[in-house]
Amino acid sequence: MPTLAERWRDIMEEKRQADNNPSPSPDLSDDEYLEEVHDAASAKKAFLARPPLSLRLQFILYFLLAFLFSVGIAVMIIMDIYEVEKKITGLEIVNDYVIEIDQARRFEKNFFLYKTNLSDALESVDNAKVILVGNQEDLKKIIGDKKYKETIDNINSYEELLESLRSADTQSGQRPDKTIENRLRKQGQKMIFLAQDLMKKERSAMDRAIARSRNTQIYSLIFLLIIMIATAYFLGGRMLRNIRRFESYALRIAEGDFELITPKRRYRDEFTNLAIAINHMVQELEKHESMLVQSHKMRAIGTLTAGVAHELNNPLNNITLTSHMLLEDFQDLDDEERKQMIDEVTEEAERAKKIVSNLLDFTRESETKLEPLDLVQLVKGTIDLAANQTRIAGMKIEFHATDNLHRIQGDSQQLRQVFLNLILNAIAASSKGAKIQIMASPADDPDHVAVKVIDHGVGIPRHYLSSIFDPFFTTKDRGKGTGLGLSVSQGIIAKHGGRIRVDSRMGHGSTFTVILPVTTIL
Repeated sequence: MPTLAERWRDIMEEKRQADNNPSPSPDLSDDEYLEEVHDAASAKKAFLARPPLSLRLQFILYFLLAFLFSVGIAVMIIMDIYEVEKKITGLEIVNDYVIEIDQARRFEKNFFLYKTNLSDALESVDNAKVILVGNQEDLKKIIGDKKYKETIDNINSYEELLESLRSADTQSGQRPDKTIENRLRKQGQKMIFLAQDLMKKERSAMDRAIARSRNTQIYSLIFLLIIMIATAYFLGGRMLRNIRRFESYALRIAEGDFELITPKRRYRDEFTNLAIAINHMVQELEKHESMLVQSHKMRAIGTLTAGVAHELNNPLNNITLTSHMLLEDFQDLDDEERKQMIDEVTEEAERAKKIVSNLLDFTRESETKLEPLDLVQLVKGTIDLAANQTRIAGMKIEFHATDNLHRIQGDSQQLRQVFLNLILNAIAASSKGAKIQIMASPADDPDHVAVKVIDHGVGIPRHYLSSIFDPFFTTKDRGKGTGLGLSVSQGIIAKHGGRIRVDSRMGHGSTFTVILPVTTIL
């Protein structure tokens, strides 16, 4: 395993390479590049290699788009309002013109009936002409040049007939000529018809302008609503997807899976910084968990040392006694007896070697190494490791396993540490001469196996059951436990995708059940 100094040099070297080469190798695909991510430094390098597209910029762009669209709507509405105002003004002009024409016709009738108001009729015609000439451009847009000219010619002819009628009336003082009267009436009717047609067209134009303005506002509101919904959907959806993704990361980390977060998108934003921070947190958690595991392991070693020392004394004493006897009586012993005594020394030495080897296997620091494991053999090996402590306590361990139990995927050293901790806890909770049962069988959950460690000791108070897996919580006397064993064990099992369950009753003992997923790897 590389030392801390070597790992630090590796990380600093990767950081320098990241500074010199801020983007992935162009010869690698995105998926191939992600396979190179093996620690927080390379993960950070992969994240920072993405082009930036922050959430703040996305919000600004979306709202700028909505603002520009709103401005466009406002401009269209203002233009429509201006157009309606122009149509209203034009309608007022046409209305004034029609009023003057109607007034001239009434005065015309009065003249033929009562010989009065002829000058008033001429005055109304003049007013109508002023309206036509003064608003020439607007009226031409409404009815066109041809109709405008026809209207002017019509009112001029009407005025000429009125003038001729006044001249004849002034000269003779008699009733006007019937021919002039008929022509005047026809010309007046034609003029009224043109005025009404002008009024009708202007009203139609104003109705269209009002309808266009109304439709513009309605469709603008609909499109604005669509833009707002689309903005909320895309931005909100993007944020919710990221939040759900990080929620899954948090749950995964809580379950003990400390796999680093790798880039999932081709750009980076504020969530990228969060991912980098979480990766840093994960590495720190792994480091502290490793320290806790090692701390608990050393405490377990201390617990085992007394038993190991006591157990080593037996083979060492036998070796010493046999060796002295062999030296003192060497000449008096035949070859068979000498061979037998040497075999006894060898056997006792092998026994001591096995005890020391088991202890070294347990204390050896190593990286997490997942491999297919035979759970039965793993538990049996752990029981052998605790055999010395069991003998000293005067207890007996009974182990039962279901035949053809599925294999698991895990780290043998870490799982051995978990089972050893549960066995030592069972020994500590039981009285001398008690029996401890260990059973390995399929779990109730599909594709899982379970290992139960059962003692018949004092049990755990009900109000302690919710806290026994908390770090530094212990029911042992001061100085006899750190309260890390079950907490560390739970973390190891969670990292293997399993869980630990406890059932206990005061005075009846406790059952700790370790549930682990099986593997399909042979």
